[in-house]
Amino acid sequence: MFSKLAVKNVGRSFRDYGVYFLTVAFGVCLFYVFNALETQTVIRYLSSHQRQELVGAIQQLIGVLSVFVWFVLAFLILYASGFLVRRRSREMGTYLMLGMERWQVARLLLAETAVTALVALAVGLALGVVLSQALSVFTAGLFAVPQTEFQFSVSLPALLRTILAFVGIFLLVMLYHAFTVSRRKLIDLLRARRVNQELKVRSLGMSVVLFLVGCALLVVAYAMLLTRGLLRVDGLFWVMIGLGSLGTLLFFRALSGFLLRLCQSNKKLYYKNLNMFILRQFNASINTTYRSMTVICLMLLLAIGITATSVGLNNTVSQMADQTIFQDVELVAWPEEEGDTLDLAAALEAGGFDPEQQCSSWTTFPLYQNEAGEPCLLQQDYDAYVSAWGQEPADAFLESWGARIVDGEGAGLTALRWYFLADYAGDPNEAEQLFLQAAGYIPDTGGYQYTTKQSIWMDLMGTKVLVLFIGLYLGVVFLVASAAVLALQQLSQAADSAGRYQVLSRLGVSEKMRGRSVDIQVFLAFFLPLALALVHAVVGMTAANAVIAEVGRVDAAASSAVTALLLVAVYGGYFLATCWGSRRILRAAA
Repeated sequence: MFSKLAVKNVGRSFRDYGVYFLTVAFGVCLFYVFNALETQTVIRYLSSHQRQELVGAIQQLIGVLSVFVWFVLAFLILYASGFLVRRRSREMGTYLMLGMERWQVARLLLAETAVTALVALAVGLALGVVLSQALSVFTAGLFAVPQTEFQFSVSLPALLRTILAFVGIFLLVMLYHAFTVSRRKLIDLLRARRVNQELKVRSLGMSVVLFLVGCALLVVAYAMLLTRGLLRVDGLFWVMIGLGSLGTLLFFRALSGFLLRLCQSNKKLYYKNLNMFILRQFNASINTTYRSMTVICLMLLLAIGITATSVGLNNTVSQMADQTIFQDVELVAWPEEEGDTLDLAAALEAGGFDPEQQCSSWTTFPLYQNEAGEPCLLQQDYDAYVSAWGQEPADAFLESWGARIVDGEGAGLTALRWYFLADYAGDPNEAEQLFLQAAGYIPDTGGYQYTTKQSIWMDLMGTKVLVLFIGLYLGVVFLVASAAVLALQQLSQAADSAGRYQVLSRLGVSEKMRGRSVDIQVFLAFFLPLALALVHAVVGMTAANAVIAEVGRVDAAASSAVTALLLVAVYGGYFLATCWGSRRILRAAA
């Protein structure tokens, strides 16, 4: 009997409270995707190019971050469970009145939680496997990894970690349900849905003043950020953060009254349809939710800023690789004895790397020192450098060592070090392997070192992967948290307002008009924090771009597209689910 009743209740809850299942499914999906990094194409590509330590560091950091994410998701699921228990308080009271013991009601809730966990895990893991492959393709294209590296795969360790993590969360939910049933009195359970929110309307004039003050504080904070920059962390930096936060708080605290005053000035708009009722409802609700809306706005700012920056930095890091070394290979060696001559090209050829065969262009030359101790480069070597790679790399080389160009054959000069510079011909991976084998041992030198563009690219690619994955992980977590809290708040307010909508129904207001009024209230609750967060993000990204412009540029198109896609998928999904759930609650109450 308990199992049948539990399955029936879960089915009803899924129809009425889809936001709860959406939150759990998103959480499972997100947790799996970022714990299955070994299935990502770019991670396998890094591993295949001897970057196991870097890959291990990325996975370890993501693992630590997953602990933080677990706590956030546990809070969200417990918060959503609290909403479900509150909505079903009268149902639980009815069970007790019919003769069920408290432990039996608790057992019923535990069975429902177990069924919910199984369904949510199955759906979330299926979505996670699909999304993991999509993320693999996206990041492979972003980092120019050959698509031949792509393989469809499922991470069994990530599946196990995700299942264990959410079993722990649902154990907490079960304990919460058992505690709730054991502590609540029967009269409180039966009267829970009769406790409605008061319609408090505060001074409209004061609301307008607070709104203008909040906007002024935000303008001051924006001006400080754009003037001072993002990297000056001092006392005024925290003053700027405080002004921005306070301005956001006052903005939402006074927004409902400001909108009410603005609409009242237009009688035609104010008295059209249910606008007056909607504004009064919104004014009442924001009196108790403006603090949470402030926090949600700031969380959305973090979600947008982190996501956009992590994706947009892709080009910037790529430019850093090109600016670090101009050639595919840079080998430098020091002679054993002063005045010795080194033939690095011959040494490499002896080791199996023939510059004539493996390189499209190459040169070798010494860097001298004159009697004054100044580094010098012969004119003929400089000309050979310019002929192979252009004047800019040659001048950059001179500038890096503070060297000067001299004529002649090097008479009276002492060779400090010898250079071999080259660009690969043909398959760069094959040429790279041959060079690394040949450079493993070069005889008759006092020491040498080498750098290849491919090795620098791999190191920077690891940095890009780390920044991207952490940015997407945190960005989506903050986005889901913001949307879920907003959705549950709106569902609770819809339940609290059921009596008022019953009155509207008796007065002859059509179901279509009542549903539209609910959608408008949900729209205001969702998109007013998002609108201000977007304004914050535009100002913040402007300041961030000014810093990044010193070394490169942000790929604004890619960052904007990915951020917009996440907003539509996650935030838009929660918005539609909330409208649907709120309509069902009010339809059932009517």
